[in-house]
Amino acid sequence: MRKLELIAPCHFGLEAVLKREITDLGYDVEQVEDGRLTFIGDEEAVCRANVFLRSAERILIKVGSFHAETYEELFQGTKVLALEEFIPKDGKFWVTKAASVKSKLFSPSDIQSVMKKAMVEHLKEVYKVNWFQEDGAPFPFRVFLMKDEVTVALDTTGESLHKRGYRKLTAKAPIAENLAASLIMLTPWKGDRILIDPFCGSGTFPIEAAMMAAGIAPGMNREFTAEKWNHLIPSKEWYDAVDEAREQINLKIDTDIQGYDIDEKMVAIARENAKLAGVDSLIHFQKRGIDQLSHSKKYGFVITNPPYGERIEEKKNLPALYRMIGEKFQALDSWSLYLITAYDKAQEDMGLKAAKNRKIYNGMMKTYFYQFPGPKPPRRNVQD
Repeated sequence: MRKLELIAPCHFGLEAVLKREITDLGYDVEQVEDGRLTFIGDEEAVCRANVFLRSAERILIKVGSFHAETYEELFQGTKVLALEEFIPKDGKFWVTKAASVKSKLFSPSDIQSVMKKAMVEHLKEVYKVNWFQEDGAPFPFRVFLMKDEVTVALDTTGESLHKRGYRKLTAKAPIAENLAASLIMLTPWKGDRILIDPFCGSGTFPIEAAMMAAGIAPGMNREFTAEKWNHLIPSKEWYDAVDEAREQINLKIDTDIQGYDIDEKMVAIARENAKLAGVDSLIHFQKRGIDQLSHSKKYGFVITNPPYGERIEEKKNLPALYRMIGEKFQALDSWSLYLITAYDKAQEDMGLKAAKNRKIYNGMMKTYFYQFPGPKPPRRNVQD
């Protein structure tokens, strides 16, 4: 096993959630930056991080870093990277994405082109060939430029980790699976507590909550690009990670997780997605509007992503909708409310002042995660 520097991107504003996850997996976080963390691991860590992390976007292996203010410097810096440690002679390699912040080089397509040429030149010298077949396993690279510092990394994941594999059908503006999981982890909710999402759409919040409650690892039923890198990561490491995940599953737990939506078609889609995720027995989905939000028990959680007027014709309905959310929440006895929205008058219209308000970027959209924690339930008496 060799020591690898691994990079895990995540949603801006949720770095602390991912740091806790990585630490809980047993790895040391070396650096926390806006939207990404660096930690130390080995080949086993690559597999376990892909299978177990709920809040990460992907897992990258850092190949190298250097300073570049010109395309010539970018070419030369890339050309000396030890790419042969990763890419075999028949490997298919390319720069799948380039991102630049506060750097003199800012054109993604030009950065990608120059780096590909430099990679080819380096590997031609190493493998003593003039042309590459590139008919083997894929090796997609990602590059970040921050203040002219270039970081080159190899993408082990492929399709983003938010694609768990269960969401075949979606709502109009679904929340990403890893964002939903991260937001749940920001709350004190645990699997034995009540959770309701009154705007469940395709069911992401309830499904992610049920997967947490049942101990179902988010990546155990999907494929990863690095599974084809047998010269780097033995297949046994992937099998071991999935076996570890299987041992943690417990579907016999008691849960009270509910998802409501006013659209009957969305309720049917949510049920189908929950079935694909293997948690349909743990969630109750129902056609119900926000005006019907109620529960007889205390100390539950509302965790939701209500509409926030993506279309102009919807905006006029928002004040009344958020007033209803506020009224229905206040009628619940000792409950907590956690709500993500881009609607800037959410608190005003709900008639509530959030205890915490965390700014989170959902893609390029700035949203707010309003937190209205209720009282803690009394401790249960432990009898001998």
